[in-house]
Amino acid sequence: MTQSVFITGNSGGLGYGLTAEYLSRGYEVYGLSRRGCTGIDTKALHDVRCDLSRASAIVPALESLLGEVSRLNLVFLNAGVLGDIRDITETPLADILRVMDINVWANKIILDWLHARELGIEQIVLISSGAAVKSHKGWGAYSLSKATLNMLSQLYAPEYPDTHLCALAPGLVDTAMQDHLCNPDEVDVDRYPSVQKLRAARGTDRMPTPQAAAQRLAQVIPKLKDHPSGSFVDVRTMNAAP
Repeated sequence: MTQSVFITGNSGGLGYGLTAEYLSRGYEVYGLSRRGCTGIDTKALHDVRCDLSRASAIVPALESLLGEVSRLNLVFLNAGVLGDIRDITETPLADILRVMDINVWANKIILDWLHARELGIEQIVLISSGAAVKSHKGWGAYSLSKATLNMLSQLYAPEYPDTHLCALAPGLVDTAMQDHLCNPDEVDVDRYPSVQKLRAARGTDRMPTPQAAAQRLAQVIPKLKDHPSGSFVDVRTMNAAP
């Protein structure tokens, strides 16, 4: 039987890398993203566009994409935004709410829909971040959203007794987010020194391409089941050997 995976935010970055990786493994891939997954032409890719910041648009998009699907081997809740790097005292509540809407509450809507449909799902992976457990100046909205996402995984785990859930930090990945962070005209590294680490890592093995990161994640996904459902796991602490 052909295996299947549902990936949000698969128009670029890690989501695009995961799409290509699982297609190469023979999966049917179902993607949900704002811009759509272009550049991949195969009948195994089923793609619907949806702006996850618009809560009212999510369920109709899910119905269109997954309405006829009865089982999923994997779900990657990957879509997310960074928000502005700025002091928390200078971050408007509206900016935090926007980040939370995409990084957290869109995922709640999706989890609730999947739960109500009683789809047979083996694993759900919520893409988190090391910023969820270690704070850095300037990362307020993003850190708050990823910490909440970790708790979301814990809370949903007992309500998905036949599915393994995990909040997974994928490590550094060279995505469009890094374009913003590594632009000296957009982020002041003297004011926000944690960004210097990212700039130093770009172009090295410490910050792989989305394709390389996706390959590494695909290798470790089965090993997540060694952890209790609902756990937070950082891929950098795992043995990535297949």
